[in-house]
Amino acid sequence: MEEERKVALITGGSRGIGKQIALRFAKEGYNIAINYVSDKTDTQALEKELKEQNANIEVLLKKVDVTDYDKVEEFIKEVISQFSQIDVVVNNAGITKDNLLMRMSKEDFDKVIDVNLKGVFNVSKLVTPYMMKKRKGSIINVSSVVGVAGNAGQCNYAASKAGIIGFTKSLAKEIASRNIRVNAIAPGFIKTDMTEVLSDTVKENINHQIPLKRMGEAEEVAKVVYFLGSEESSYITGQVINIDGGMVM
Repeated sequence: MEEERKVALITGGSRGIGKQIALRFAKEGYNIAINYVSDKTDTQALEKELKEQNANIEVLLKKVDVTDYDKVEEFIKEVISQFSQIDVVVNNAGITKDNLLMRMSKEDFDKVIDVNLKGVFNVSKLVTPYMMKKRKGSIINVSSVVGVAGNAGQCNYAASKAGIIGFTKSLAKEIASRNIRVNAIAPGFIKTDMTEVLSDTVKENINHQIPLKRMGEAEEVAKVVYFLGSEESSYITGQVINIDGGMVM
């Protein structure tokens, strides 16, 4: 009898770091569930790319706003209905609306907290009962070095990402007895579409701040997330792993 295929749910998994994480889990033979929010997302191309990693996997792609509790609940029920389980959750969905506090609108503060922090609450709360029933699971929350060290012009983003760290440690303590692990990663500067638009001078200045003298690759983040989702990290919970080339120590 064929071994039951594991399932990874990745929020915001249609591009950037989230997409690389999804590709990594697909390569390792996980069925993949992804939510996205942009109407521009080419779901057929994304599904094709995921199945190129492993032709045997199943993929579920759904337009879901992580800030909408009821829609998240529907999505998770659909994942369970299709795959019967969720083994790994990667809370990756996130946005930035940077500005100095003096100029930051309350709407921009609220929106970042809603997506980055409340989104993690919604998904984690709604998926945990299924993991508790199985007495197994791994939740990986994507924080940021900005949540560890702060950054001028990012009070909203830093607050959301620091909140994720506190949330991660608290939930890890709550559900460890059920063999569910909760960890966070804190990426530094990673090459994505967002960093591609930066000028060469800005990129050089960034690299100068990093002991390894370069930005990270999204694949390097995905490797750590896969490790935290797999049995290779079975005795690790409640931790925050910086993936930043030594920028924050």
